[in-house]
Amino acid sequence: MQAIICEKAGRLVNAERPVPVPAAGEALIRIRRIGVCGTDLHAYQGNQPYFTYPRVLGHELAGVVEAVGPDGWDQEGKVMGLDGKQSVLHAGDQVCIIPYLHCGSCMACRSGKMNCCSSMRVMGVHADGGMQERVTVPLTNLIRTSGLTLDQTAVMEPLSIGMHAVRRAALEHGENVLVIGGGPIGLGVMAAARRAGARVIAMDLSMDRLAHCREWAGADETVVAGDDAERRIAELTDGDFPAAVFDATGSRHSMTAAFRYVAHGGRLVYVGLVKGDLTFSDPEFHKREMTLMGSRNATIEDFLLVAETLRTGQADAGSYISHRCPFGEAAEQFQEWTSPASSVLKAMIEL
Repeated sequence: MQAIICEKAGRLVNAERPVPVPAAGEALIRIRRIGVCGTDLHAYQGNQPYFTYPRVLGHELAGVVEAVGPDGWDQEGKVMGLDGKQSVLHAGDQVCIIPYLHCGSCMACRSGKMNCCSSMRVMGVHADGGMQERVTVPLTNLIRTSGLTLDQTAVMEPLSIGMHAVRRAALEHGENVLVIGGGPIGLGVMAAARRAGARVIAMDLSMDRLAHCREWAGADETVVAGDDAERRIAELTDGDFPAAVFDATGSRHSMTAAFRYVAHGGRLVYVGLVKGDLTFSDPEFHKREMTLMGSRNATIEDFLLVAETLRTGQADAGSYISHRCPFGEAAEQFQEWTSPASSVLKAMIEL
């Protein structure tokens, strides 16, 4: 089978690999869609934390079941369906892959927080991902997505990141919320915040992205990042500032500046990840009695909530995807997709 391997920063190659054989408790999945996200592009550029080469990229995945490992059908061949109930897996079923491979035994896993397992291995980052024709995946990491399209299935993972961040923040109806970063993850945060009944303010450097924040995510207000941003945010919130601020940029400068935008008694949630240290003014942090949170990955509950938003039309996969290409051309496209001039929001590889 064909695979695309990131051998080192700036180099993707097409390679032939043997078809994997599913072990007990696993399924063999034929990959049909691969979403390309910032993690993939950063890995290609050489600035992705926790990353080692060579690696098969890809963790936003939609596929079809081809086979299940020994005893899988009658003993372990159950997956979560879109209705949140366990059901038996069949060959030909369309599935979303939850790419977070957890240990199941650490404190986080025992607490139901498999998204931040202490031994976490994310497909496409710590372990080979889905940028290949077939993969084996634990049955526990599959969601049956009958009723959704392949595109909808593939965007469940990035949208679930935003859903998880919003659930972490425990938003209340009517709260002012600032989301910094109008990329795919930021858009997911905005959509989830709107679903929770918040008033959403979107901030980005790009006017085009801010327009998309209004059109796709329903942002109520927009702010251009820059020297005037703090004054504008204060103006939009009657001087109170937002009760919750989400930074989805992965920018050290932005994540540091975000402390200034949080209301007294408010929450700051880091959804993005930066490779390095962050510093902040403790007096500013303390006087606000601010809550600082990290938000990592997503849980199965987040995936199921996102599936509901896609099924009911509250989120549109079609306009979320900006670029497409067939699998055979993907390696050549990566260099172009890393250029700001390409205006990539979400690229989708089709098999």
